[in-house]
Amino acid sequence: MKKLSVTPLVHDTADIKNSTLGAYTEVGARSRVSETALGDYSYLGIDCEIWCADIGKFANIASHVRINATNHPTWRATLHHFTYRASYYWPDEQDEAEFFEWRRSHMVTIGHDTWFGHGSTILPGVSVGNGAVIGAGAVVSRDVAPYTIVGGVPARLIRERFDLATGQRLNRLAWWDWDHQQLHKALDDFRSLDIEAFLAKYESAVNTKTVMQHLNHDA
Repeated sequence: MKKLSVTPLVHDTADIKNSTLGAYTEVGARSRVSETALGDYSYLGIDCEIWCADIGKFANIASHVRINATNHPTWRATLHHFTYRASYYWPDEQDEAEFFEWRRSHMVTIGHDTWFGHGSTILPGVSVGNGAVIGAGAVVSRDVAPYTIVGGVPARLIRERFDLATGQRLNRLAWWDWDHQQLHKALDDFRSLDIEAFLAKYESAVNTKTVMQHLNHDA
């Protein structure tokens, strides 16, 4: 039986380079992750490919997802990588550092509590907001607003997951920053309460805590 812990669970066949993995994270078989920060509790299915991305907490990334599918130099006489990976072809040539820095300048940024369906692709420079859902097979070429569901090629808005006000309340609550024990205590509520009841309960708890902190400070 699979057990996750503060130590990331990385499959033996996965390839991780120059990346940071948070607590309770998981990387599936044959996935490749490079120059990426993967937030706490986020996981990747099998055969994912992720490069130069900042991924928040609780990201649900299905199999065969590609994040930051790199661009080729469409403005040049050739698209081929012999121009920027010249060392592959001639021993006296070097790779083109400036081109790779141009690619890095188009990092992908992903918020908390997101879901990437099977085989979806996120193109360079895209930002995906908190709570967003990317449909299976989607190709995302534009920023995705928080708490929306997008799909298709190119990806377009399908519907809102939550309205703007509800999304803002979730962002203020920021449950993804709760510690492991707090999450455990709230497990039944995550399972059983609808979004309005959940927010009402935990907003009240947060507000009460804040008031008490101010009272204690003033005393």
